[in-house]
Amino acid sequence: MYIDTHCHLSGEDYDDIDNVIEDNKKALVDKIIVSGCSRESIDEVMVLKEKYDMVYVTIGYHPEYADIITLDDLDYLKKLLKESKVVGMGEIGLDYHYGKGNKEKQLWLFESQLKIAEELSLPVVIHSRDATQDTIDTLKKYNVKGIIHCFSGSLEVANIYISMGFLLGIGGVVTFKNSKLKDVVKEISLEKIVLETDSPYLTPVPYRGKVNSSKYLEFIAKFIADVKNVSVDEIAKITSENASSLFDFTK
Repeated sequence: MYIDTHCHLSGEDYDDIDNVIEDNKKALVDKIIVSGCSRESIDEVMVLKEKYDMVYVTIGYHPEYADIITLDDLDYLKKLLKESKVVGMGEIGLDYHYGKGNKEKQLWLFESQLKIAEELSLPVVIHSRDATQDTIDTLKKYNVKGIIHCFSGSLEVANIYISMGFLLGIGGVVTFKNSKLKDVVKEISLEKIVLETDSPYLTPVPYRGKVNSSKYLEFIAKFIADVKNVSVDEIAKITSENASSLFDFTK
């Protein structure tokens, strides 16, 4: 059985969420952790977790909203983080891909949320795009653990995050022809990896270009199994154990 540690599930992206859930079950997906990362999507995922047994959620404000998040929004987030089936905070972090014009606002939002996660002893799911050093330096200030979502960095960076107690979220990018991520995955322990899809984005080969879904986890697992020269069952078992050790699914 698989656990998708990071996906997005919205009526905007899927015509029939009931069918998505059924397809996931048929593909031996046991749990999915759906990310709510804006005020609107947070409200949506809080409904989904009550409707579907397999759905757990992480909530937090993505750095793209740094210019509009207020203290009231943070208070609202803190209240919801205490609810059932909310297993962590995320995705939160830094994104300089389009520039650093609002870097200070991003850092303020990131640190504000890390403080809350530390206070509530919750794992964090980290978004870091073109901001590796600032992400590492900021995380070192707080006593938090979690997942580096959609990891695609070098082996050196992977080992830094691992040494800090973080797991690496590996998704469809590892299957892409020109991706060097497989070389990193080959060198790191399976005990430091969790599976994710980031659906509806980053669909793995052989379905690249189509809408992604947690049902495609098996293709990520099969690719990693070939890279690591182990069975697919072992990939499913160990990555699910890793996720279950980090997230409290009894909450």
